[in-house]
Amino acid sequence: MKLMVVGGGGREHAIIKKLKENPAVEVIYALPGNGGMVSDAVCTGIGAKDIDAIVAFAKENAIDFAVVAPDDPLVLGAVDALEEIGIPCFGPKKDAAIIEGSKVFSKNLMKKYGIPTAAYEVFDNMDAALKYLETAPIPTVIKADGLALGKGVIIAQTREEAVDAIHSMMEDKVFGASGSRVVIEEFLTGPEVSVLSFTDGNVVIPMISSMDHKRAGDNDTGLNTGGMGTIAPNPYYTEDVAKECMETIFLPTINAMNKEGRTFKGCLYFGLMLTPNGPRVIEYNCRFGDPETQVVLPLLESDLLTIMQATANGTLAETEVKFSNGAACCVIMASKGYPSKYESGCPMTLPADDETGFIYVAGAKQTETGLVSAGGRVLGVTATADTLEEAIKKAYKKVETVDFANGFYRHDIGARALAAKK
Repeated sequence: MKLMVVGGGGREHAIIKKLKENPAVEVIYALPGNGGMVSDAVCTGIGAKDIDAIVAFAKENAIDFAVVAPDDPLVLGAVDALEEIGIPCFGPKKDAAIIEGSKVFSKNLMKKYGIPTAAYEVFDNMDAALKYLETAPIPTVIKADGLALGKGVIIAQTREEAVDAIHSMMEDKVFGASGSRVVIEEFLTGPEVSVLSFTDGNVVIPMISSMDHKRAGDNDTGLNTGGMGTIAPNPYYTEDVAKECMETIFLPTINAMNKEGRTFKGCLYFGLMLTPNGPRVIEYNCRFGDPETQVVLPLLESDLLTIMQATANGTLAETEVKFSNGAACCVIMASKGYPSKYESGCPMTLPADDETGFIYVAGAKQTETGLVSAGGRVLGVTATADTLEEAIKKAYKKVETVDFANGFYRHDIGARALAAKK
């Protein structure tokens, strides 16, 4: 089989490595891919948002199955365009991808169908938003409606910060058109849990839970990032919590999308907060999370391609989805300065994948002199083991074998989880 994976980061590298395990796979094309995944896929350089070029490439290369991984092409309708020319896909169509593409849509969906989430108000007028903030409870959470590279959320600790956030989104357009409408919502407290799930629109099968580490510095200090590391499973996500989430959040969401005529097929990501009043949805993503994918997929024992095909053709209920009882840890190595200004083009030497761990490359390019960094988050160094403690130790041991002079990483990925287990 000829496969095509749209995207070019660490998440896509993790997906490609897992898909390669199926013996029927002859070749995997990455669109665009990056210089660090050339041994696993044919990297085309075609942009993930260039829908016309993606469709043309799929036609010319007689692609048998496509995986559309990032949010932008999903929201732009890449799956619709590929299915129109007869290519089966993993991923939701445009009308279902709106669950991530518009925070206003997702909040209104939850309100309409009684899915537990934070209380909120929606504004498309800056003066009205500022007026509301005069008496809104503080801290508060302000979200740009549309996609903003995962950065369109500001937790305002003071009224002044909240006012600044509204001005920056709605007046200064720091997130472009995405900030034309904003959601101002209640600030919730409790442990956060990421649960990715496979769904064919009929059933929903949660994957192993994970815990992301968003802040750039140790002990959850510094700026928010796209994620500096993950562990799985998340110790806060107990069997009782999982049961409650299935009954009050997961199935109701799938059913709500069906009732709206927006059947969701693919990977639906539930960003949850376990509040004192029960689990609440913080956000939905219409795709695999990054870097959660880098710890969830290594623990998958069933065949990923078979599962993805089942989500596309509606046979997920009859398909085996089995995860290992072990644990995984992923430590992100980023360019110094990330998420602010950073330098690219720094040389790297990567160790081979082996039983001690493996490396997913998020941002790199090949030059005449070798591999160099090309982005903020550059590498995902991952290890699996029988226990979380051992997986963390192995991941950090693997980090020490990476030669990336301009790289930095957090030294406490998984520490919060280990403390919770005790």
